[in-house]
Amino acid sequence: MLNEMNDLFTGAIAMASFVIALCFLRFWRSSRDRFFLYFSLSFGIEGVHRIVSALSYDDNEDTPLHYLVRLLAYGLILWAILEKNLPARRSQRPDQR
Repeated sequence: MLNEMNDLFTGAIAMASFVIALCFLRFWRSSRDRFFLYFSLSFGIEGVHRIVSALSYDDNEDTPLHYLVRLLAYGLILWAILEKNLPARRSQRPDQR
């Protein structure tokens, strides 16, 4: 019974991740802002990771691969936030100051 509930919740989390990824993808298509693209990729990676984890029947999530996938997804979110908030580098010629 507990295993079936875990599968149900994992599927719900994966579905929610894909829906959120599609929403961010739609925002990216209308604005072409990479911020939304990075968020969409991050949630897509999380959704795929949840499905692969559920289908592998590996109850042990202490392996480094699980942490590396999550590090990649959260790293994309962090990079998007940092890139959005850092001042843009302006190419200045030496004679312009």
